[in-house]
Amino acid sequence: SSNLQPEYCYLLLSCRCRGNKRGTMIGSSAGMERLPTFAAALLLLVATTAGLADGYLFTGGGPAGRHQHSSCRSHQPGWPACTARGRPTPSSPWTTTTRTASSRRFLSKGSADENNKQDGKDAAFSLSSLFGKSSSSKKSGTGTSTALRGVASNLDPHPSVREHVSPLNLLYPGGESRARDAAQVAASATTTNEPLPVHPDVRSGVLSNGLSYVILPNKSPPGRFEAHLQVFSGSSDELEPQQGIAHLTEHVAYMGSRKRERLFGTGSQTNAYTDFHHTVFYAACPTATPRGNVPMLPMALDALCDVMEARVEPSRLEKERAAVLSEMTMVNTIEYRVECQILSTLHRENRLAKRFPIGKESLIRSWKQDDVKTWHRTHYRPDNVLLYIVGDIDPAEAESVIEDKFGHITAEKQASEIRLPELKEEASKLADAVVGGTVKAAQSWHYPPVRHDWCIPSCSEGYRSLVKPDGEVEYDLHLQKPYSLDEKVDFLATEEVMEGLEVRPHIFRHELLQAFSLHLFAKRPVDPITDLPSFRRSLARRVALAALQIRLNVGGRSDDPAFTFVEFNQLDSAREGCAVCSLDLTAEPSRWRDAICKSLSEIRKLGLFGVTPGEMERYASALMTDAEQLAAQGDRISHGDQLAYLMETVANGHTFMSPEQSYEMTANALSTMTLEEVNQAAKELCSHITAIGGEAQSEGSLVAVACCPKTDNKDGPDYCDEQSLLQCIKEACKIEVEPEEDVVVPYSLVPEDELMQANEWNPPTWVGGKFTDGTPETAPDKLTRPFTLRRLGNGIRVNVAQNPFESQRGHLRLVAPGGREAEKKLGFKEGSMAVGSRAMQEGGAFGPWTREQVELFCVDHLIMVEINCNEESLIMDFTFPTTNVGNVGFGENVKLGITGTEAVMQIVREVLVGFHWEEDALGRSKQSFRSAHESLQKNLEGKTTEMIMESMTQNDKRFLSIDVDTVNAVTLDDAKNAVMSQLLPSKLEVSTSGDFDVSEVLDLVLKYLGSIPNDANNEFAPKEMAS
Repeated sequence: SSNLQPEYCYLLLSCRCRGNKRGTMIGSSAGMERLPTFAAALLLLVATTAGLADGYLFTGGGPAGRHQHSSCRSHQPGWPACTARGRPTPSSPWTTTTRTASSRRFLSKGSADENNKQDGKDAAFSLSSLFGKSSSSKKSGTGTSTALRGVASNLDPHPSVREHVSPLNLLYPGGESRARDAAQVAASATTTNEPLPVHPDVRSGVLSNGLSYVILPNKSPPGRFEAHLQVFSGSSDELEPQQGIAHLTEHVAYMGSRKRERLFGTGSQTNAYTDFHHTVFYAACPTATPRGNVPMLPMALDALCDVMEARVEPSRLEKERAAVLSEMTMVNTIEYRVECQILSTLHRENRLAKRFPIGKESLIRSWKQDDVKTWHRTHYRPDNVLLYIVGDIDPAEAESVIEDKFGHITAEKQASEIRLPELKEEASKLADAVVGGTVKAAQSWHYPPVRHDWCIPSCSEGYRSLVKPDGEVEYDLHLQKPYSLDEKVDFLATEEVMEGLEVRPHIFRHELLQAFSLHLFAKRPVDPITDLPSFRRSLARRVALAALQIRLNVGGRSDDPAFTFVEFNQLDSAREGCAVCSLDLTAEPSRWRDAICKSLSEIRKLGLFGVTPGEMERYASALMTDAEQLAAQGDRISHGDQLAYLMETVANGHTFMSPEQSYEMTANALSTMTLEEVNQAAKELCSHITAIGGEAQSEGSLVAVACCPKTDNKDGPDYCDEQSLLQCIKEACKIEVEPEEDVVVPYSLVPEDELMQANEWNPPTWVGGKFTDGTPETAPDKLTRPFTLRRLGNGIRVNVAQNPFESQRGHLRLVAPGGREAEKKLGFKEGSMAVGSRAMQEGGAFGPWTREQVELFCVDHLIMVEINCNEESLIMDFTFPTTNVGNVGFGENVKLGITGTEAVMQIVREVLVGFHWEEDALGRSKQSFRSAHESLQKNLEGKTTEMIMESMTQNDKRFLSIDVDTVNAVTLDDAKNAVMSQLLPSKLEVSTSGDFDVSEVLDLVLKYLGSIPNDANNEFAPKEMAS
C-alpha cells in the first residue's frame, strides 16, 4: 500500500490459501504486479481521488471482470400454536425511514470528504476511512463506512416497500403505556379497558433504516444468549415462478455465511427455518468465546447481518439446491401428505393452499443466481425484519451493537441489486395488493398476505368487531385463478347447512392410512389480549376448553370408546393469520359415524349448557396453580422458552408480561370470574356446531376434512364420501343431549384412618442402603448430598434428591426390573408384560374410586402419569407440583388441598396394593398395539428398522414390535399376572427429585410406601421369585 499509484485500482478481498504457488495477478491498463498468495490475503483496490476505474482483477492471468461489492453469507411444515394481530401505529416506521435514508445518502457523500480532510490531506488514502473506524459515523450513520457500502444519493426506492404497521405491535416505541404496574391495573375496575402491564425489562426500538429489534435480559442459563432474525417473508410471498425459493434462499443465505462459520467451535448453535409467513435465522451462543474471552454478541450479529447481505455464489447455490431436493424426498411421508390435504382445504380461499414452503421441484432445479438474489434483495430489507435478542446481556450495549452491525443496510441499496426486472415489477404489484386487502396489512405484519372465510358466532359482538373488510384489488392476490403449476384438485363444493352457514367438505383416501380421522375447522379473527376484559375472556375460554377436553378424554376411555383420539381446541396461528377452532379425532374406519356423533354431542352439550360449578372451580384452580408455578420460576425460565413466548405474544399483538405480572393478573381475574362468563365463552367456542342444529346462529364457512383408508367397497361401514360425511355431521347435531352432572372428586385417595391402620399393622422402618458395586453403605437416619439413598423395611429402595431448578415441580420414577425379558424368563405369555402395562395406563381405578374419579383427582393436582414396559424393566413416571394443589376458593377464603407430592405417594401406594384391572382398559391397550403394528408395516423407515433389529438380535422378541395375533391372544388374567408379578416390594426402586424439602418427602415415603406389607403381590409371583 505504500507504493499505490493514482492509475492503480485495488480491491479489498478476503481469500483462503489454496496452495497456489503461481500467485495471483493484479493488473490494470497501466501495469501489472505479481503478488504471492497467502491465507486471508488482502488484495487492496482503492479508487483514489484521481477517479480512475479501469482496473481488472486477474486470477492466474485470466480476466474475471469487475468485482461487485457484496459480502459472503436454512422449511419445516408444522402447526405452530401462535398467531398475531397487530394494529396500525400512529406513525409508520417506514415513513420515517424514507426521510432518514434520503438524509443519510446526502450526508454520507459529504462526510467522506470531511473525514479525508481531518489530517489536512484532502486526497490521502486512510485505512480508517476504508474500515469505517470513525466514531462519529456510528450513531448518525453518516461515516464513510456507509458510503463505501454502496449507499448513493441516486438510488431508486425499493419496489416492494409500502407503509405498514410496525412488526413490534404493542412494543412499538411510543405506543401504549409500557410502564404500568400490575397491581395498579389489578386495582382498576374489571369493566374498564385498562391496558395490561408490559414486562418491565423488555426494550424495543427501530433503527433509522427501519429495522426493528426487541431485547430481553434473561439470566437462565447465565453466560449465554440467543439472537433470532425474523424476515417477514415466507412461501406465501412467492410469485408463481418462485415457488420454493424462500426456503432455498434461507439455505444459501445462512449456510453460505463465512461469518456464521466463525461461530463454530465456540459452543454456539445456529440454524434457520422457513414457513408460510416468515423465515427465521438464529444463533444461540455463549456471551464470550471459550478462549480469549472475546464478546460474542458482535460475532453473532455479524453472522445474522451477513444473512441480510448474502452473496449467491454458484458453488453454494448448487450445494444448497441438492440439500433442498434431498429434504423434499424426506418429507414425502403419509403424515406430510395428510397435512397438505388439510391445509390446502382449510385455506382454499387464499394463497396458503398453493404456496407450501417445500416448493416445486422443477422450479428448484431451474433457478440461477439472479433468481435467488432477486428474491433475497426484494424481501431481505430493514423494514421487513425484526431482530430478537434474549439472554445474559446488557440492553444498552446490545442496542449499540445492533446499530453498529445493521445500521448501514438500506432498502434502496438492496433494490439496486435486484437482477430480474420482470420479477421486480411483479413483486411491486404483489406489494400493492398486500397492503390493499390482507390480514397482514390490517392486523399484523407477522401474518401471511391472505384473506379468510371467517366463521363468526352471531352472539359475539367482540368477534364481529375484529373482522376487517377485505380490500378490493384487481391483482389475483389469493390465487383463485388456475395456473400451470397447480396441483390437480377437484373444485370443493360447499353446502349450506343453515342460513348464512355453509360447510366445505373434502375426503382424502390413501392406501397407507390405517385409521379414519376427521378435522373440523372454523376460522376466527385473533382476539388481542391487551387489557383486562380481553385477558378475562382468554381465561374463560381456557376454563371451558379444559372442561370439554377432560369430558372427551373420559368418554374416549369408556367401556366402548367411539374414538381412539379426540381434541377440541382454539389456537391463534401467526403462520395462518387467524385463530383456528378445531375438532380433531381418529377412530376405527368402521366406527367413524359413532366417533363423529359422540364428539359433536359433547361439544354441543358444552355450548348449550356450559360447565358445571365443580368444573369451573377445578379448572380455574388449575390455571391459578400454573400461573403460580411460572411466577416461582422467575429468572430461571430458559432463554429458549422466554424467546418462544416473546415471539408469540409480539406476533399476536398480545401484551408481553413477566411471569409475576401474569400471575397477579390471573389471580385478579379468576377471583372475580363468574360461571356466566365461562359459559358465554363456551357458547361462542361451540357456536359453529350448535348452529348446525339450529340452536345458535353463526355466519360463514366451516371446513370438514376426513382422511380414511382407500377402499373399493362403497357399501361397507368404513366407506365415507362428502355426502355421507355432511349427512353424519347434520344428524350428530340433532341428537338430544343432557346437561353434564358434577363428579365427586376425592380430597384424598387414602383416608387418614385407613392409613393409620396400615401403619399400625405394618410399622414402617428405615434401614441403611447396601450396594454391590463397592459404594459405602448409607445410614438409615442421615441425609446425604447430593442424594439420600435408603431402603424401607419392606425392601423398597428409595433415592431422594433436591433440585430447585424447576420451581415447585417434582418427578418420581418407580422401576421394577423384568420387563419383556420376564415374559420369556418367567414363562409368561408373549406380549403380556407390554400389553398389561399399557392396560394399567389406560385404566386407573383403585380402592373405592372409579377411573373417572382418579383421573379428575390427577387433573386437580396437575399430576401426569406414564407407564411403560421396555425390554428389561417396567417403569412408572410421575410429574407433579410440590405445592398445595386442588385448592378451593381464592385469597383469604382459599381451602388448601394436599400437596402434589403427597398425592403422588397416594397414587403409587394404591397402584401397588389396590389397582383394579378392567376389561375395557385391556381392550384399549390391545387396540393401540394393533394400530401401531399395522402402521409399521406400511412405514418404510419403521419397517426397515424392524428388519434390521430382527437380524441384529436373531429375532429376539424383546426388541421387536408385537404382532396382531400375539396381542389378541393376551387375556386380562395374562396381563394382570405378568405385571403384578413384577411389583414385589423387595424388587422395587423409587427415585424422586424436585423442588421440595428432602426430610418432608422421606416422611411421606415412610408413611405411604413403608406401610405396604413386604409380602404384597406375592400371590402373583412365580415360585422362583417368591422364594
